[in-house]
Amino acid sequence: MASGDGLLVRVRPQLARLTSAQALGLCELASRLGSGLIDLTHRANLQLRGVTPEAHGAVIDALCALGLADADAAREAWPLVLVAPCWQAGDDTEGIATELLSRLNELPALPPKFGFAVDAGPAPVLAAAPADVRIERALSGGLLVRADGAAAGHPVSRAGAVDAALAMAGWFAATAMEVEPASRRMRRHQQIFSWADGPQPLEPAAASASLPAPGMSSLGPVYGVPFGQIEAAALATLLRDSGAVALRLTPHRALVLEGGRWCDAKAFITVAGDPLLRVDACPGAPSCASATVATHAVARALASGLAAVGVRGPRSLHVSGCAKGCARARPADATLVGRNGAFDLVRSGCAWDAPVQTRLSPEALCSLIGMP
Repeated sequence: MASGDGLLVRVRPQLARLTSAQALGLCELASRLGSGLIDLTHRANLQLRGVTPEAHGAVIDALCALGLADADAAREAWPLVLVAPCWQAGDDTEGIATELLSRLNELPALPPKFGFAVDAGPAPVLAAAPADVRIERALSGGLLVRADGAAAGHPVSRAGAVDAALAMAGWFAATAMEVEPASRRMRRHQQIFSWADGPQPLEPAAASASLPAPGMSSLGPVYGVPFGQIEAAALATLLRDSGAVALRLTPHRALVLEGGRWCDAKAFITVAGDPLLRVDACPGAPSCASATVATHAVARALASGLAAVGVRGPRSLHVSGCAKGCARARPADATLVGRNGAFDLVRSGCAWDAPVQTRLSPEALCSLIGMP
């Protein structure tokens, strides 16, 4: 996809995991043929930034050689399978996700952002991550398949989980054109139709748990990524210094260094309570052609303000270069939207919602921290 700083090249590591060799190869590729910046998305994907059209073919060839892309463009377009990051080899999450990935060719045509979440650990951790069909741990301890936005899901066996998930996606494809406008995401669609696969009652999911936060986890050290943007050189240094055997990605802008040791890393977030974790910000201008404002410097200044005012300030803040709101699809307590070089303020909403104040200068924004 074209952006203000060149092409964005998406990388979708299977099971949200790269070996150390793959991750180091990706860092080298980003530095040599891109801008040296890598984005970590809310779908636990990576994006190389600043790739020129002339270098695109070489980047794709290198990604295929690393095992991080498929030479078949049709396979790369298959729906995303988002995986809870703390899976262990042979557990339900790893087994179901591996089977689902091998059977995506059975699906009919689906909208570009349609995806699955495999979240079959002791408790769901991906409730806030974008997905349309969810395979989760049920309150009873079994498994269920749930349409995104539904209050409960359909109990399934381990052996039948993928069949049920594929059937639900097939139902969506078959019925999405029956409404105007056509449905593109499950959350809206299931409010109009209901999917049934038999007489058994629906069952609620288990209570949600948290994704790994910065600090040490059972898998290894966890580092936050400010605004989801990584300097390839800093990541390569961290990987080498930690001795990690693999890198796992989470959908809330964090990296898990599997089997690694803790290292100080100034480029990353190392404290779970860091106010930067409360701020979402897109790349902004000049990296994005749609943006009219720089976002990261403003977001960092406002994060410092959040630290100063503590709980009196907004719990979540979104700084968006334009009204598309790419960095955060969910409402935030305060959303700042770039427009013609200034900012509009949206309270308790999204970037595309109506603002309560307009044409705010960057210098005036810090006074908004602690707003009533």
